[in-house]
Amino acid sequence: MIAKYQFMEQNLQRRVVGLKEKLPDIRKTLETVRFLKSRTPESDAIETTFELNDTLYAKAEIPPTDEVYLWLGANVMLSYPIGEAETLLDSKLQAAKQSLSNCEEDLDFLREQVTTMEVAVARVYNWDVVQKRKDKEDEDKAKGKGAEGSSGS
Repeated sequence: MIAKYQFMEQNLQRRVVGLKEKLPDIRKTLETVRFLKSRTPESDAIETTFELNDTLYAKAEIPPTDEVYLWLGANVMLSYPIGEAETLLDSKLQAAKQSLSNCEEDLDFLREQVTTMEVAVARVYNWDVVQKRKDKEDEDKAKGKGAEGSSGS
């Protein structure tokens, strides 16, 4: 049972790490969408550098726009109006925060259960040691009385 709890704890820890990595990305994307939303159609184009790969960057000009493209995962990208994109990212951010909170609560619960199980196992082990000592003492007393009875006759 302890192994099962520890396995569940490891899975939750991996999930927490993944969520903690995902949250800054969502925040950054949401911040960018809000920046694009704040621009007016009369604004000048923005010159920016964006990452293509770990070591490869490209320059681009971004004119004022009313739509953005978001990666949804599984190599899927969709076009969204800026308002919808902001709403979607906001809901994803809230869901990720809630999921992180739930995972941390579950981790606390699992740690408590593992500790409880370890204490219970230790108590059972200690009880068993005490019982074996008592049994051995009783056995030694029985042998001692048996030896006294045979030597006294």
